Amino acid sequence: MLIPVILSGGAGTRLWPVSREGHPKPFMTLPDGQTLLGKTYQRAAGLLGTHGDIVTVTNRDYYFQSKDHYQDAHLGHHRGHFVLEPVGRNTAPAIAVAALSLQALHGNEAILVVMPADHLIQNEEAFKTAARHAVKLAEAGHLVTFGVIPTAPETGFGYIERGEPLGEQGAAKVARFVEKPDLQTATHYLESGNFLWNSGMFCFSIGTLLTELQTHAPQLLEQADACLAASATVETGGCLQQELSATHFAEMTDISIDYALMEHSDKVVVVPAGFDWSDIGSWGAVSALVPADAQNNRASGDALFIDSHNNFVQSDGRMIATVGVDNLIVIDTADAVLVAHADRAQDVRKVVKQLKEKEHESYRLHRTVSRPWGTYTVLEEGPRFKIKRIVVKPGAKLSLQMHHHRNEHWVVVEGMAKVTNNGSGSHLVAKNESTFIAAGHKHRLENPGVIDLVIIEVQSGEYLGEDDIVRFEDQYGRTV
Repeated sequence: MLIPVILSGGAGTRLWPVSREGHPKPFMTLPDGQTLLGKTYQRAAGLLGTHGDIVTVTNRDYYFQSKDHYQDAHLGHHRGHFVLEPVGRNTAPAIAVAALSLQALHGNEAILVVMPADHLIQNEEAFKTAARHAVKLAEAGHLVTFGVIPTAPETGFGYIERGEPLGEQGAAKVARFVEKPDLQTATHYLESGNFLWNSGMFCFSIGTLLTELQTHAPQLLEQADACLAASATVETGGCLQQELSATHFAEMTDISIDYALMEHSDKVVVVPAGFDWSDIGSWGAVSALVPADAQNNRASGDALFIDSHNNFVQSDGRMIATVGVDNLIVIDTADAVLVAHADRAQDVRKVVKQLKEKEHESYRLHRTVSRPWGTYTVLEEGPRFKIKRIVVKPGAKLSLQMHHHRNEHWVVVEGMAKVTNNGSGSHLVAKNESTFIAAGHKHRLENPGVIDLVIIEVQSGEYLGEDDIVRFEDQYGRTV
């Protein structure tokens, strides 16, 4: 049995302002209209037959977005299995907990293929070929890592040095893992031909992995076992949902699988990946996905270049024009614009660091925010008022809630709303009709229809923060 395990976590701070804490890199829409997570789901399904489990390990806050992407991928009869982390604890705890969970379901012989959700692989057939080779090595008792053949002296990746050859197709024992090198060292690695980029993808049997963890990281394995024993599992909507214990998971060691296991085990082998690979780690990597014009300018969205060269522009609906500039990255979103020199793409993370220190909301959320029931978009706000566009999916409903400090006016512009207000029962509000929710009133908004419900909400009051909410009932498990 083959089980893809997708690790979907990091915020991708070098891809701000599109990637943010509440909308991380796996959910980014690429120039071709697909997301990295959606592509990863399709790649995982390609490894399976018509049936099989696809496991996603992600933060609890990303569950509903991840489930939406899973369903949008139209994966047929494959079952989604979500392991939900209350906090981030790196790759070793994520993999250990997932392996123990899958051991209980499928036994020690099942083979796991571990894939980060934020990598782009264009050649699916080459990926399948490398995965099949890795599976055979995993069945023979090896811990397999995928190494990418380097094309440049990249200083942003870790490297793997090949040791003793192991059979055909370039597989070899791993001599050592190397941290991100300086340019001179990376150039030497490239020229030697014996080093591969560390892709962060793995393949092993559950039994081999757990045995090696018991040998080299017994405390981590014990923590994972205790965490799983204290965690709840439910099946809803054809998906298995595993909520990890917040108390136990927070106590787990924050460490990568490389540090915890791969650098210590003598069972590690590397398979050269004969496919094109990118971790989409910066705006330079995104720009490479877009065709260039005669002046090597690239645009995703509406852009105009005059006497400009070697620029990348990504526009979120607005026309962006450049005049007489070179080597710029310009990323436009509804509430933030990034302008950076192309040579400084790796330093975009410094922007996020300072925004976080200033507690500026743009490090965390977009103007459009995803919720389990749909989305809301802040259209305008000022002293004592805020205007939102709220979209509720068919059959979905918000929590039964109350606000202390704000009144809300709702105008339905599409669909039909079912409104509960202050214990007076529920009533329907049709298109072009409105209703008023006073501060202190318990209320709920539902979409009983088969098309999206769209309302315009006008808030007024002394305080309009998103934390002014008390939940009494919620079908999505959010606490009061």
